[in-house]
Amino acid sequence: MSAQKILNREGLKQRVAAWRRAGESITLTNGCFDLLHVGHVRYLHAAKQLGGRLIVAINSDDSVLALKGEGRPLMPAEERAEILSALADVDAVVIFPERDVQALIREIRPDVHAKGTDYTAGTVPERDVVAECGGRVEIVGDPKDHSATEIIRSRIGPRRS
Repeated sequence: MSAQKILNREGLKQRVAAWRRAGESITLTNGCFDLLHVGHVRYLHAAKQLGGRLIVAINSDDSVLALKGEGRPLMPAEERAEILSALADVDAVVIFPERDVQALIREIRPDVHAKGTDYTAGTVPERDVVAECGGRVEIVGDPKDHSATEIIRSRIGPRRS
């Protein structure tokens, strides 16, 4: 069942069109999700509570490496997608190669773009594109007390070759 939630861009566009025909709203969120932790689960649950279908866009391996640096991601994109797709709150997962989701926002035109509490409505990088597409930005989740980068640094330590 969860494998049916993992879509390529074209499949996602078709799924979004079907959901819209059924009268459902679309919420998009995105991130690396390199090491799933409780903050992610709370964030995704809060995004789902905005209503409609929740799409999680995850950065490709090359994109994570460019954003986070050497040694990242810890898990390949396909595994990160599979883990996220198993969550009940998640309706679809797509892997994107760009550094940000602006192109994907233009393609699917979400009603809501949800970001975590490490942002404000004014600091969301995609806010202008979301507005251009007729959507709104919502900040959701608990305070940013959890970070995959910090967990890796403090509990796992540096990777050894």
